[in-house]
Amino acid sequence: MDLTNKNITTEHADVLFKIIKNKPDNTFRFTYGFNLPVSSPYFPSAKFGQKGFSIGLQSTDLSLDCKNIAEWLENIKAVWEEMDLILKPIDGYLGIDSSIAPLFQGSSSLVNFIKRLGLDFSHSATTDIYTTISKFIKENNPRMIGLCGLMFPCLEDFELAEEYEKGNFNIERNIFLSLHSGLGIDTYPVAVNQNKERVVEILKLVQQLSNKYKKPLSARFVSDGKAKIGEKTDFKNQYLKDVIIREL
Repeated sequence: MDLTNKNITTEHADVLFKIIKNKPDNTFRFTYGFNLPVSSPYFPSAKFGQKGFSIGLQSTDLSLDCKNIAEWLENIKAVWEEMDLILKPIDGYLGIDSSIAPLFQGSSSLVNFIKRLGLDFSHSATTDIYTTISKFIKENNPRMIGLCGLMFPCLEDFELAEEYEKGNFNIERNIFLSLHSGLGIDTYPVAVNQNKERVVEILKLVQQLSNKYKKPLSARFVSDGKAKIGEKTDFKNQYLKDVIIREL
């Protein structure tokens, strides 16, 4: 749902809570969008622009055995260049969305890599690590298209989900990291009894920040349709880690 220029009201939050009530699995497939570019391969924030295809990667896996950020980024750049060379002659090739999309745990988790560098996640939030990564993925992509930002998918990066449960990834920190490096609120758990007005407040803020900085942002809240604030989720979704839900 594109809210870039909408007057956001409880009616827009009602859409989310209607999905939660009737088909909670579909919260995983729904996002609110603000200034989203076309032709990103990352769903559900993808938007059609022209016929063709773009490529997105799970680049965190390339961090395995890397001792620093620079090593990892050079690995990513080498893959982009090789892919671009292979795909250039193919009709319909639009480009590479160089977004970093963490998933699960171990080498595919961004938080795991941060820990392997010897940093605590909370400490890392006020360093230049994430701005360094997001700057690189925009400046070194040989054929840039789509979002090209850093994703902080709360429940898809299982080690980020653990930080959420500890209280280290509240909505404020998520928005802060997204503003300077990220792409918004992603697979963030919402309770069935969450106050709708609070969701409206958050959507309004994300809209204002997106428009002020001309920055693509989205908000994807997920629910299992049962868990209330303080209760553990049961998503039955291999891509989402179950957590005890906090109030937004």
